[in-house]
Amino acid sequence: MALALPEAVEQEHWGNPSFRIGGKIFATVPDAQHVNVMLDPFDVEPVVRNDPGTCEELMWGKRLAGVRVSLKHAAPTMVKSLLEAAWRRKAPKRLLG
Repeated sequence: MALALPEAVEQEHWGNPSFRIGGKIFATVPDAQHVNVMLDPFDVEPVVRNDPGTCEELMWGKRLAGVRVSLKHAAPTMVKSLLEAAWRRKAPKRLLG
C-alpha cells in the first residue's frame, strides 16, 4: 500500500523497512505484526480513541510521532487511509495538487 503512493520508496531503517517520500519517513515496519505511521500529533489521539484495539500512540524518542497499527486487527481501508495521511504530511507540494 505504501509503495502505491506517488514517488514513495522503501529504504532500510535500523534493519527494518521504512517508506519515504522525498527522503522523509512516513511509515516504518518494526515487525511482521505492526506498521508505524507518522501522523501529525494532533491527529493521533482521535485515531487511538476510535480504535484502541488496533492503534496506539507511537513515541519517537520523547516525541509523539504517530500511531503503531496492529495489522492483525486493522481493516485494510484504515491502514490505507492512515498511510495516505502520513504520505500527504511529508510529500512535496507539487504532488499534492
